[in-house]
Amino acid sequence: MSSAQHHSTSTQTATATEPTRATPKSIFVSGGATGIGKAVATKFLDAGWVVGAYDIDGDRLEQFQSEYPQLIIGHLDVTNAQQWEEALSHFTSYTGRTLTVLDNNAGVIGFGDITDQDPDLIAAQITINCTGITFGARAAHQYLRKTPGAHLVNMGSASSIYGQPHIIPYSASKFYVQGFSQALELEWEKDDIRVVNIMPLWAKTNLASGDAESIKRLGVNLTPEQVADKIWQAVHPSNRLIRNRIMYSVGMPSLLMRYSARFAPSIAVRFINKLIAQ
Repeated sequence: MSSAQHHSTSTQTATATEPTRATPKSIFVSGGATGIGKAVATKFLDAGWVVGAYDIDGDRLEQFQSEYPQLIIGHLDVTNAQQWEEALSHFTSYTGRTLTVLDNNAGVIGFGDITDQDPDLIAAQITINCTGITFGARAAHQYLRKTPGAHLVNMGSASSIYGQPHIIPYSASKFYVQGFSQALELEWEKDDIRVVNIMPLWAKTNLASGDAESIKRLGVNLTPEQVADKIWQAVHPSNRLIRNRIMYSVGMPSLLMRYSARFAPSIAVRFINKLIAQ
Protein backbone atom coordinates (compact mmCIF):
# COMPACT_ATOMS: atom_id res chain seq x y z
CA MET A 1 0.00 0.00 0.00
CA SER A 2 1.39 3.42 -0.91
CA SER A 3 1.70 6.23 1.65
CA ALA A 4 -0.97 8.19 -0.21
CA GLN A 5 -3.38 5.28 0.08
CA HIS A 6 -2.53 4.85 3.77
CA HIS A 7 -3.18 8.56 4.44
CA SER A 8 -6.59 8.35 2.75
CA THR A 9 -7.60 5.34 4.82
CA SER A 10 -6.52 6.99 8.07
CA THR A 11 -8.51 10.11 7.29
CA GLN A 12 -11.69 8.10 6.63
CA THR A 13 -11.25 6.16 9.87
CA ALA A 14 -10.82 9.34 11.91
CA THR A 15 -13.88 10.91 10.34
CA ALA A 16 -15.99 7.83 10.97
CA THR A 17 -15.22 7.91 14.71
CA GLU A 18 -16.26 11.56 15.09
CA PRO A 19 -19.85 12.13 16.28
CA THR A 20 -22.15 13.69 13.70
CA ARG A 21 -25.48 15.43 14.13
CA ALA A 22 -27.93 15.52 11.25
CA THR A 23 -30.16 18.55 10.87
CA PRO A 24 -33.65 17.45 11.93
CA LYS A 25 -36.50 17.81 9.45
CA SER A 26 -38.78 20.51 10.77
CA ILE A 27 -42.06 22.23 9.93
CA PHE A 28 -43.57 25.41 11.36
CA VAL A 29 -47.36 25.61 11.01
CA SER A 30 -49.23 28.90 11.44
CA GLY A 31 -52.84 28.54 12.53
CA GLY A 32 -51.84 25.13 13.87
CA ALA A 33 -54.33 24.78 16.72
CA THR A 34 -57.29 23.48 14.71
CA GLY A 35 -58.52 22.32 11.31
CA ILE A 36 -56.09 21.85 8.46
CA GLY A 37 -53.20 23.30 10.44
CA LYS A 38 -53.63 20.74 13.20
CA ALA A 39 -53.99 17.93 10.65
CA VAL A 40 -50.74 19.00 8.95
CA ALA A 41 -48.91 19.20 12.27
CA THR A 42 -50.20 15.74 13.25
CA LYS A 43 -49.19 14.24 9.89
CA PHE A 44 -45.62 15.44 10.26
CA LEU A 45 -45.41 14.59 13.97
CA ASP A 46 -46.40 11.02 13.18
CA ALA A 47 -43.60 10.93 10.59
CA GLY A 48 -41.02 11.92 13.21
CA TRP A 49 -40.46 15.55 12.22
CA VAL A 50 -39.82 18.39 14.66
CA VAL A 51 -43.11 20.29 14.52
CA GLY A 52 -44.16 23.71 15.73
CA ALA A 53 -47.82 24.75 15.90
CA TYR A 54 -48.35 28.46 16.48
CA ASP A 55 -51.68 30.23 16.83
CA ILE A 56 -53.62 32.91 18.70
CA ASP A 57 -55.70 30.17 20.40
CA GLY A 58 -53.52 29.21 23.35
CA ASP A 59 -56.06 26.89 24.97
CA ARG A 60 -56.39 24.69 21.91
CA LEU A 61 -52.63 24.67 21.41
CA GLU A 62 -52.16 23.39 24.96
CA GLN A 63 -54.79 20.71 24.37
CA PHE A 64 -52.97 19.67 21.18
CA GLN A 65 -49.67 19.54 23.05
CA SER A 66 -51.26 17.29 25.71
CA GLU A 67 -51.86 14.78 22.89
CA TYR A 68 -48.33 15.19 21.48
CA PRO A 69 -45.91 16.27 24.25
CA GLN A 70 -43.09 16.65 21.71
CA LEU A 71 -45.05 19.37 19.86
CA ILE A 72 -43.56 22.86 20.14
CA ILE A 73 -46.20 25.57 20.55
CA GLY A 74 -46.32 29.34 20.78
CA HIS A 75 -48.45 32.43 20.31
CA LEU A 76 -48.54 34.02 16.86
CA ASP A 77 -50.67 36.78 15.36
CA VAL A 78 -49.70 36.44 11.70
CA THR A 79 -50.49 40.10 10.98
CA ASN A 80 -47.67 41.16 13.34
CA ALA A 81 -44.23 41.06 11.70
CA GLN A 82 -42.39 41.19 15.03
CA GLN A 83 -44.32 38.18 16.35
CA TRP A 84 -43.30 36.22 13.25
CA GLU A 85 -39.65 36.98 13.98
CA GLU A 86 -40.02 35.95 17.61
CA ALA A 87 -42.02 32.78 16.88
CA LEU A 88 -39.57 31.51 14.26
CA SER A 89 -36.60 32.33 16.48
CA HIS A 90 -38.26 30.37 19.29
CA PHE A 91 -39.01 27.37 17.10
CA THR A 92 -35.65 27.19 15.37
CA SER A 93 -33.88 27.23 18.73
CA TYR A 94 -34.94 23.55 18.75
CA THR A 95 -33.69 22.84 15.21
CA GLY A 96 -30.22 24.34 15.03
CA ARG A 97 -31.61 27.54 13.44
CA THR A 98 -32.81 25.66 10.35
CA LEU A 99 -36.29 25.18 8.93
CA THR A 100 -37.34 22.59 6.35
CA VAL A 101 -40.93 23.72 5.76
CA LEU A 102 -42.99 26.78 6.59
CA ASP A 103 -46.70 26.02 6.26
CA ASN A 104 -48.43 29.39 5.82
CA ASN A 105 -51.78 27.96 6.92
CA ALA A 106 -53.54 30.63 9.00
CA GLY A 107 -56.58 32.15 7.31
CA VAL A 108 -60.04 33.57 7.87
CA ILE A 109 -63.23 33.83 5.80
CA GLY A 110 -66.33 36.02 5.80
CA PHE A 111 -69.68 35.08 4.28
CA GLY A 112 -72.30 37.31 2.69
CA ASP A 113 -72.59 40.00 0.06
CA ILE A 114 -69.82 42.56 0.13
CA THR A 115 -72.31 45.25 1.21
CA ASP A 116 -73.35 43.13 4.20
CA GLN A 117 -69.94 42.16 5.52
CA ASP A 118 -68.58 44.08 8.48
CA PRO A 119 -65.67 46.36 7.53
CA ASP A 120 -63.48 44.86 10.25
CA LEU A 121 -64.10 41.35 8.88
CA ILE A 122 -63.27 42.52 5.37
CA ALA A 123 -60.01 44.03 6.63
CA ALA A 124 -59.16 40.89 8.61
CA GLN A 125 -59.47 38.69 5.54
CA ILE A 126 -57.00 40.86 3.66
CA THR A 127 -54.49 41.28 6.48
CA ILE A 128 -54.53 37.67 7.72
CA ASN A 129 -54.75 35.93 4.34
CA CYS A 130 -52.42 38.26 2.40
CA THR A 131 -50.22 40.26 4.77
CA GLY A 132 -49.88 37.28 7.09
CA ILE A 133 -48.36 34.93 4.53
CA THR A 134 -46.07 37.69 3.27
CA PHE A 135 -44.71 38.45 6.74
CA GLY A 136 -44.30 34.70 7.31
CA ALA A 137 -42.28 34.17 4.15
CA ARG A 138 -40.12 37.20 4.87
CA ALA A 139 -39.31 36.05 8.41
CA ALA A 140 -38.70 32.41 7.45
CA HIS A 141 -36.31 33.07 4.56
CA GLN A 142 -33.18 33.23 6.69
CA TYR A 143 -33.88 29.74 8.07
CA LEU A 144 -35.16 28.12 4.88
CA ARG A 145 -32.24 29.22 2.73
CA LYS A 146 -29.71 27.20 4.74
CA THR A 147 -31.79 24.00 4.85
CA PRO A 148 -31.57 21.35 2.10
CA GLY A 149 -34.98 20.54 0.64
CA ALA A 150 -36.61 23.71 2.02
CA HIS A 151 -40.21 24.47 1.12
CA LEU A 152 -42.63 27.33 1.61
CA VAL A 153 -46.21 26.04 1.54
CA ASN A 154 -48.92 28.66 1.03
CA MET A 155 -52.54 27.76 1.72
CA GLY A 156 -54.49 28.87 -1.31
CA SER A 157 -57.96 27.85 -2.39
CA ALA A 158 -59.98 26.67 -5.37
CA SER A 159 -61.82 29.99 -4.98
CA SER A 160 -58.86 31.60 -6.76
CA ILE A 161 -59.71 29.74 -9.99
CA TYR A 162 -62.52 32.23 -10.65
CA GLY A 163 -63.74 35.00 -8.34
CA GLN A 164 -66.53 33.80 -6.05
CA PRO A 165 -69.50 35.99 -5.06
CA HIS A 166 -70.68 36.04 -1.43
CA ILE A 167 -67.12 35.34 -0.23
CA ILE A 168 -65.48 38.09 -2.26
CA PRO A 169 -62.70 39.30 0.09
CA TYR A 170 -61.71 35.71 0.86
CA SER A 171 -61.73 34.67 -2.81
CA ALA A 172 -59.77 37.76 -3.83
CA SER A 173 -57.22 37.15 -1.08
CA LYS A 174 -56.54 33.70 -2.52
CA PHE A 175 -55.77 35.26 -5.91
CA TYR A 176 -53.09 37.16 -4.00
CA VAL A 177 -51.78 33.88 -2.58
CA GLN A 178 -51.54 32.44 -6.09
CA GLY A 179 -49.68 35.43 -7.53
CA PHE A 180 -47.47 35.67 -4.46
CA SER A 181 -46.52 32.00 -4.75
CA GLN A 182 -45.70 32.26 -8.44
CA ALA A 183 -43.57 35.36 -8.01
CA LEU A 184 -41.77 34.14 -4.91
CA GLU A 185 -40.98 30.81 -6.53
CA LEU A 186 -39.00 32.72 -9.15
CA GLU A 187 -37.42 35.10 -6.65
CA TRP A 188 -36.28 32.32 -4.30
CA GLU A 189 -35.06 29.88 -6.96
CA LYS A 190 -31.55 31.22 -6.44
CA ASP A 191 -31.79 30.20 -2.77
CA ASP A 192 -33.01 26.68 -3.62
CA ILE A 193 -36.29 27.24 -1.76
CA ARG A 194 -39.30 25.66 -3.43
CA VAL A 195 -42.63 27.51 -3.13
CA VAL A 196 -45.97 25.75 -3.59
CA ASN A 197 -49.63 26.79 -3.45
CA ILE A 198 -52.21 24.29 -2.11
CA MET A 199 -55.69 24.81 -3.60
CA PRO A 200 -58.45 22.75 -1.92
CA LEU A 201 -62.18 23.09 -2.30
CA TRP A 202 -64.27 23.22 0.87
CA ALA A 203 -62.87 21.03 3.65
CA LYS A 204 -64.54 19.99 6.89
CA THR A 205 -63.30 22.87 9.02
CA ASN A 206 -64.76 26.01 10.57
CA LEU A 207 -64.03 27.85 7.30
CA ALA A 208 -66.77 25.79 5.65
CA SER A 209 -69.40 26.52 8.30
CA GLY A 210 -71.07 29.35 6.36
CA ASP A 211 -73.98 29.37 3.95
CA ALA A 212 -72.24 30.16 0.66
CA GLU A 213 -74.05 28.73 -2.35
CA SER A 214 -70.87 26.99 -3.51
CA ILE A 215 -70.87 25.00 -0.25
CA LYS A 216 -74.44 23.87 -0.88
CA ARG A 217 -73.82 22.96 -4.52
CA LEU A 218 -70.38 21.41 -4.25
CA GLY A 219 -70.67 20.01 -0.75
CA VAL A 220 -67.95 19.70 1.87
CA ASN A 221 -66.22 16.49 0.89
CA LEU A 222 -62.59 16.98 1.81
CA THR A 223 -61.19 16.23 5.24
CA PRO A 224 -58.32 18.20 6.83
CA GLU A 225 -56.33 14.98 6.68
CA GLN A 226 -56.66 14.82 2.89
CA VAL A 227 -55.28 18.33 2.61
CA ALA A 228 -52.43 17.36 4.96
CA ASP A 229 -51.69 14.37 2.73
CA LYS A 230 -51.43 16.68 -0.28
CA ILE A 231 -49.03 18.96 1.57
CA TRP A 232 -46.89 15.95 2.48
CA GLN A 233 -46.86 14.98 -1.20
CA ALA A 234 -46.00 18.52 -2.27
CA VAL A 235 -42.91 18.75 -0.06
CA HIS A 236 -41.66 15.35 -1.22
CA PRO A 237 -41.34 15.81 -5.01
CA SER A 238 -40.27 12.59 -6.66
CA ASN A 239 -38.37 14.08 -9.59
CA ARG A 240 -37.08 17.29 -11.16
CA LEU A 241 -40.19 17.75 -13.30
CA ILE A 242 -42.46 17.71 -10.28
CA ARG A 243 -40.14 20.11 -8.47
CA ASN A 244 -41.15 22.71 -11.08
CA ARG A 245 -44.80 22.35 -10.11
CA ILE A 246 -46.30 25.21 -8.08
CA MET A 247 -50.08 24.63 -7.93
CA TYR A 248 -51.54 21.63 -6.10
CA SER A 249 -55.27 21.01 -6.36
CA VAL A 250 -56.79 18.81 -3.66
CA GLY A 251 -59.37 16.36 -4.96
CA MET A 252 -60.57 15.67 -8.49
CA PRO A 253 -63.31 18.37 -8.58
CA SER A 254 -60.76 21.09 -7.78
CA LEU A 255 -58.37 19.73 -10.41
CA LEU A 256 -61.08 19.62 -13.07
CA MET A 257 -62.19 23.17 -12.24
CA ARG A 258 -58.63 24.46 -12.47
CA TYR A 259 -57.92 22.87 -15.85
CA SER A 260 -61.31 23.76 -17.31
CA ALA A 261 -60.67 27.38 -16.36
CA ARG A 262 -57.34 27.22 -18.15
CA PHE A 263 -58.58 25.74 -21.42
CA ALA A 264 -62.31 26.53 -21.71
CA PRO A 265 -63.56 29.81 -23.25
CA SER A 266 -63.89 32.54 -20.64
CA ILE A 267 -67.63 32.86 -21.22
CA ALA A 268 -68.06 29.17 -20.41
CA VAL A 269 -65.95 29.45 -17.27
CA ARG A 270 -68.06 32.40 -16.13
CA PHE A 271 -71.28 30.49 -16.75
CA ILE A 272 -70.10 27.43 -14.82
CA ASN A 273 -69.01 29.52 -11.85
CA LYS A 274 -72.29 31.41 -11.89
CA LEU A 275 -74.14 28.10 -11.64
CA ILE A 276 -71.95 27.02 -8.74
CA ALA A 277 -71.97 30.24 -6.74
CA GLN A 278 -75.31 31.95 -7.39
